[in-house]
Amino acid sequence: QVQLVESGGGLVQPGGSLRLSCAASGSIFSINAMGWYRQAPGKQRELVAVVTSGGSTNYAESVKGRFTISRDNTKNTVSLQMNSLKPEDTAVYYCYAEVVINWFLTQNDYWGQGTQVTVSS
Repeated sequence: QVQLVESGGGLVQPGGSLRLSCAASGSIFSINAMGWYRQAPGKQRELVAVVTSGGSTNYAESVKGRFTISRDNTKNTVSLQMNSLKPEDTAVYYCYAEVVINWFLTQNDYWGQGTQVTVSS
């Protein structure tokens, strides 16, 4: 059992910034990747950013240059620094982690409960 707990969502004006954080805990052998997805009303859930244990990152084209993902492997945490926020960034943001849960390298995906980010004037 692995739990992901998110924090940092809220209401911000266009052009403002927010920092989301996510902490993983539980039966963790190692974490291959952590990242953030988001889902806006009437939209499909989409990948925002991901970072692997080796430090490789990938971003959605819509957030490149504005968002930065970072990970602390020793603490099993991931953060998303969101700058120059736009109204279209409004969504529920979900933390996810691809977790190796045992010595046999069994992998599972886990999701946080979601945190609301609203960008509005």
